[in-house]
Amino acid sequence: MNKKYKKLGISIILDTFGLFTITPLDLVWAPISGYIMTKMYKGTSGKIAGIISFLEEILPLDIIPTFTIMWIYTYLIKKEEFQEPRENNTTIIDV
Repeated sequence: MNKKYKKLGISIILDTFGLFTITPLDLVWAPISGYIMTKMYKGTSGKIAGIISFLEEILPLDIIPTFTIMWIYTYLIKKEEFQEPRENNTTIIDV
C-alpha cells in the first residue's frame, strides 16, 4: 500500500477519534491533534492545519474532518506526490 493512502487511513482514524471525544477529553486532545497534524504535513500548510485542528478540537466544532481535508488538499488539490528515493543509475560510455 502506498504511503499516501496509509496517511489517509490514519487521517480518517484521527478524525473519527476527534469526533467522539467528550469535552474534558477535548482539552487534552486539542494540542495533541495540532501537534500530530504538524508532524504529518510538513511546511507552512502543516503549521496552519495544526492551528486549525487545535481550534477545531478546542471549540465545539468537532464535526469538521480536518485531517482528511488536509490529506485531500495535499494529495488531490495541491497534487503533491510521494516519491521514492531513486537509485543513481548512470552509465558511462567510453568512446
